[in-house]
Amino acid sequence: MRKLGSKPIWCTTWVVCRGVGACQTCSVPDVIVSRSIPASAAALWALVSDLPRMGEWSPENVGGSWQKGATGPSVGAKFTGNNKNGTKSWSTTVTVTECDPGEQFGFCVTVGPIKVARWHYLFTDNGDGTTTVTESWTEQRPGFAKLIGGKASGVADRAAFNRTSMETTLRNLEAAVC
Repeated sequence: MRKLGSKPIWCTTWVVCRGVGACQTCSVPDVIVSRSIPASAAALWALVSDLPRMGEWSPENVGGSWQKGATGPSVGAKFTGNNKNGTKSWSTTVTVTECDPGEQFGFCVTVGPIKVARWHYLFTDNGDGTTTVTESWTEQRPGFAKLIGGKASGVADRAAFNRTSMETTLRNLEAAVC
């Protein structure tokens, strides 16, 4: 696990979402996947942080749009994410929480006032022309929202589904740069 000081990397921002309250301040991810990709950390970060293009890599997200005057990634920027699984579709509000070009990118997801998840990408330059991209997902839904979310998205086991989807996302990201 990469650490910054004495904290795991996903704990680098203790007051996340800049007062929006969309994320817990520090928690261990539920799912973590990594892939070494033959590209620079800067190039991969630029692709992942371009949220309107996320649908090109993700099997569930189909894109979206920046909101409230945001035109790209920055801490506090808002984004509406559009998702689809089979015949089910839904939108979420995304708030960028970490935005360090070439190093890390993270965001919190909500539906209305309900916390849904925290997503984080870490980019580690391997020194050999490859970068290890580590994607993590942290569940933040309360129990009732898990039940409703499962029915709304068609996904009964969100952690298992996300693990498979995250592995696909990183494979698709690699295909985009190779």
